[in-house]
Amino acid sequence: MSKQRLELTWYNKDMAIIPTETGQYGYTWVQPSDPRYCETHTLVYDEYVQGVQTPKSDAYTYSERADLEPQNDNLLILGESGDVLEALTRVPELADKYNGKVKLVYIDPPFNTSQTFSSYEDNLEHSIWLTMMRDRLLHLKRLLSNDGSIWVHLDDVEVHRMRMLLDEVFGTSCFVTTIAWEKAQGARNDTDISSAQDLILVYKKSPSTDFKSVRNLLQRTASQIKRYQNPDNDPRGPWRQGDNGTAKSGSEEYRFPITLPSGRVVTPPPGNYWRFSKESFEAARQEGRIWFGAEGDSLPIIKRYLSEVQRGVVPRTWWPATEVGSNQEAKRDHLRKLFPNQEPFSTPKPERLLERIIHIATNPGDIVLDCFAGSGTTAAVAQKMGRRWVTCELLETTFNRYTKPRLEMVVLDQEPLGITRTKGERVASEDVELPENVTADDAANFTRVLNKLVKESSTLAASLEPEDDDEKQGKSKRRKRKDPPSKETFDEVVRLLKGAAKTTRTKEQINWRGGGGFQVAHLSPACFDYDTVLDRVMLTDAATGDTLKRSVAANLGFRLLDPDDETDDDTFAALCFHGRRGNAFLYVYEGAASMGLVDWLVSRIRPGETIVLAVTSVTDGIREHLRRSCKGSRVVVIPDDIFRYSKGGDE
Repeated sequence: MSKQRLELTWYNKDMAIIPTETGQYGYTWVQPSDPRYCETHTLVYDEYVQGVQTPKSDAYTYSERADLEPQNDNLLILGESGDVLEALTRVPELADKYNGKVKLVYIDPPFNTSQTFSSYEDNLEHSIWLTMMRDRLLHLKRLLSNDGSIWVHLDDVEVHRMRMLLDEVFGTSCFVTTIAWEKAQGARNDTDISSAQDLILVYKKSPSTDFKSVRNLLQRTASQIKRYQNPDNDPRGPWRQGDNGTAKSGSEEYRFPITLPSGRVVTPPPGNYWRFSKESFEAARQEGRIWFGAEGDSLPIIKRYLSEVQRGVVPRTWWPATEVGSNQEAKRDHLRKLFPNQEPFSTPKPERLLERIIHIATNPGDIVLDCFAGSGTTAAVAQKMGRRWVTCELLETTFNRYTKPRLEMVVLDQEPLGITRTKGERVASEDVELPENVTADDAANFTRVLNKLVKESSTLAASLEPEDDDEKQGKSKRRKRKDPPSKETFDEVVRLLKGAAKTTRTKEQINWRGGGGFQVAHLSPACFDYDTVLDRVMLTDAATGDTLKRSVAANLGFRLLDPDDETDDDTFAALCFHGRRGNAFLYVYEGAASMGLVDWLVSRIRPGETIVLAVTSVTDGIREHLRRSCKGSRVVVIPDDIFRYSKGGDE
């Protein structure tokens, strides 16, 4: 039996879908060659939002990230994600800039949970959802750099189908891992089993990429650094135990006597073995890397120095809310504070979650893409981390209410939330020296617990009240321990404990000071439509002027020429033509071109160059006249020669 590839199939998999209504979710099945599906839209550029970096202040400390150069080359687009991705991959000016250049794609698409939210419809039939995602993944793959990765955020409704779809588009060998994110710390009582996590599928672009070599390590937490101690004041700095103790398995060469500094000789008991060989032990002893305890009478520990281990921690697949935030944190502590008069998204993502993803997958200056912008979290975090970004949003209400205003606040340094600032570090007060292995956070937690215990100690306080002699005499017979301390003694003990655990916070740390900017754009209107009654491709009312010229250039693969662009190498040609592709120049004309126009265009080019003349109607002899006048040139009739589509005939 020949090998067959495992493949996910679904209803109408060979078909395409188009939006039923502009700016809304809801789709209609069409043939892949239908111009309503395969037309390439262009971008119409609106305003550019520019921010200025806020100067530093002595009131704060600043992280290294706060000194990164704010990025200006960012793009916010209003439009349907499929059409936006089509533009990014096919419009020559955009394709040159983004194809194969995006380092990270993070998408948080509609989960298809059969629920209707106020901001978008999330009840797409499985086959429509799969087709929608398949088409976008194909574009996203083209946009990714060879060392890039895609992170797809879902819950467990569609994640198993998405896993197979990603296998099909990227290949099973490109699967990296599945991240489980604790989205909610509390439990819901209105369901059978309360869901606590979302899942994030991670795939790399190329199977030949060693993801370990391109991903970044996580910074060590305070608790992880705390594991490294220096009880013997080793000049090489803090260390933790490496190879030490005994194991239940091994060979006889790992059973040998060791003489401790105290003079005691130790050997693993029968059936146990040292975790190190005699050679490695002696080498470590010569290097002073052995710890035998403060009295020199403990089993040997081979030191592993903090300065010698890799500078960071390998990411794990379980991301608790305590580390990266939750839906509730994003909603309560961020969106409601940014937009106090608006009802926030049901499941917004916290900035700390995106911070971790962007940190692992990219470096400053890399491009991050999210084609389901929502409230703009991905772009906001990317900007704060010195990355370039591209994002788009379908719904105009969401775009104008959340996405654009939030990103404006970010570049203008008017958004002090999320990862913009970090609380000052908890440290011991100047007159306090904490015991060994007790951190400032430990001391602060102890003080909080102590305060609660004191507050709730009314029964203890009552037991300290004076009693009459008869009552004291009766109780003394039953006591098996000394009388409790006086109220004054109790208060003094509490005061001393609080004083010994007194901590404070250092100055607040600033990670982002604003600055940079982004271009706002929207998709051009459709120029091509299909009339089901006439069974032919038609031009829309918008197909005129610059809109038509740009659309024809994009759909024929021509780069636009701009006579006002001083950096354009084709300044002379741009005075006459509308686009260029290699040695071919494009001219778009509404109406029927004359022989005189053809002669004038031919006079504008040099030997070896050709002309594509796009017209909305054609007269007899024009095609032949252009071919004779300029070998290799041709006339293209709009729309028939651009989209030859007929549902009832050959496509």
